[in-house]
Amino acid sequence: MEITLSQKERMLLEDQKSHEQICIEKYTNYANAAKDNQLKQIFNANGQAERTHLDSINQLLNGQIPQMNQQQNQNSGQSMGNQSSSNTMNNTQASGVNLSDADMCSDLLMTEKYVSGAYDTAIFEFRDTGARDVLNHIQKEEQKHGEAIFKYMESKGMYNVK
Repeated sequence: MEITLSQKERMLLEDQKSHEQICIEKYTNYANAAKDNQLKQIFNANGQAERTHLDSINQLLNGQIPQMNQQQNQNSGQSMGNQSSSNTMNNTQASGVNLSDADMCSDLLMTEKYVSGAYDTAIFEFRDTGARDVLNHIQKEEQKHGEAIFKYMESKGMYNVK
C-alpha cells in the first residue's frame, strides 16, 4: 500500500530515522564494551530490533507501509548489522571512553525514554492509520527495550525503585 506523506510527516520520520541510527550505534558500541554477557545479549538483541525499525522508517519514507510480521522483522537488516558493528567497534576503541555497565544502561534507558516519547508525538501527527500502526508497533518495541534494560538494572542493584 502506498501513502503520500505531508511535509510534517516526512520531517517527523527523518527525526525518527536519525534516532534509530543513534540507537543502533549506541547498542553496537555498548554491546562491544559491556563486561556482562547477559547485558551484551540484551544490547545485541535491542540493536537488531533497532535495525528493523530503521528499515520500517525507510519504507515509510519511500511511501510504503511495511508489513509488521515477526518473520520479516527477524530477517531484515542482518547484513547491515554486521557491517555497522565493525565500523562502530573501532569508534569505541578510538574514543577511549570507558563507561561502566551501569553507565551504559542508564544512558540507553534515558535514550529509550526519549525515543519512545518522540514516537508518541509522531503517531498523533500522521493521517494514515497504517502508518500510525507501524509507528505504534515500533514504539511498543522501544518500551520493551527500556523494560529489558530496567529489569537488568534492577536485578543487578543498579536501579532501586523506592
